[in-house]
Amino acid sequence: MPGHDPLIVCPHCSAINRIPAHRAAKAANCGTCKKPLFVAAPLDVDRASLARQIEKSSIPVLVDVWAPWCGPCRMMGPEFAEAARVLEPDVRLLKLNSQDEPEAARQFGIQGIPTMLLFVNGREAARISGAMRAAQIVSWARGHAAAGSQ
Repeated sequence: MPGHDPLIVCPHCSAINRIPAHRAAKAANCGTCKKPLFVAAPLDVDRASLARQIEKSSIPVLVDVWAPWCGPCRMMGPEFAEAARVLEPDVRLLKLNSQDEPEAARQFGIQGIPTMLLFVNGREAARISGAMRAAQIVSWARGHAAAGSQ
């Protein structure tokens, strides 16, 4: 949201934080729990915290829907983690375990895993299935985040 201070949902306590445009978001701490708002790693989420991140964050939210028994998902895990180091604080990266959260996976119509969902302004802007390398994830996310915010 150009010209507006971004809203960031704390990964630790789920408080909503407004980060002034002149402050470095990457170094910001939560006003409620005082922990870092960005940890340069994907966050494991359940259905409720996923919904809060999507609905309340003003930055794009990239979700990796995966399961522990899925070989391609396990191969993509380190790549998604590397993408988090590159994309934060411009994009929030989350991991949703479809085995633990089958209702959430059904809600989003997940047909196969790994699947990545990109949300911009609370709406799904893009999705892609299949394992990807970190550079591909970064490029895909940046391209669709820019298109989705227009």
